[in-house]
Amino acid sequence: MAKLKSVKVNLILPFIGSVEGAWEPDETERDAAWELYVELITRISIVELKPKEGFLREALTSLHSLFATSRAILKKYGASVARSKCESSISFGYLAVAILNTVLRPVLAQWHPLLSDYENKKPERISVIEHEKNWERHAELGKALNDVRIILIEYADLLAQVADVPLFLIGR
Repeated sequence: MAKLKSVKVNLILPFIGSVEGAWEPDETERDAAWELYVELITRISIVELKPKEGFLREALTSLHSLFATSRAILKKYGASVARSKCESSISFGYLAVAILNTVLRPVLAQWHPLLSDYENKKPERISVIEHEKNWERHAELGKALNDVRIILIEYADLLAQVADVPLFLIGR
């Protein structure tokens, strides 16, 4: 079966704006894309947290773990995954770092300390889950996580194309 030569990229990322162009992945980028795709589709970070479901702390922790995972994949596959193979500047490395720094980092930098501060004020008589659901900013953080989820699903779809695998039904 012939390998996909080019993938059309069209992502809207905070701070950067539209990332558009052709991505011509090589075999190394395809392998890296598959590894990161598996990580994304098996995490709570791409599943919608409905108002009466989920645990915000778990979702933030899942997002945070994507930093270590992405770094490990980038190191494993080396500098070649950061180099564009065509006139476009798009590569696996570029997209991975852009997602970490413009999508995940701002959300984690804002919400991790706020939620931690609130968690530290939990009375002993109340469960962790009940305490979290009583937080006045619960819905606001839920919305921020959903906004990230939408971008991560688009990113996962793109990685699936590059890895040349079928899209799994994720977070839809």
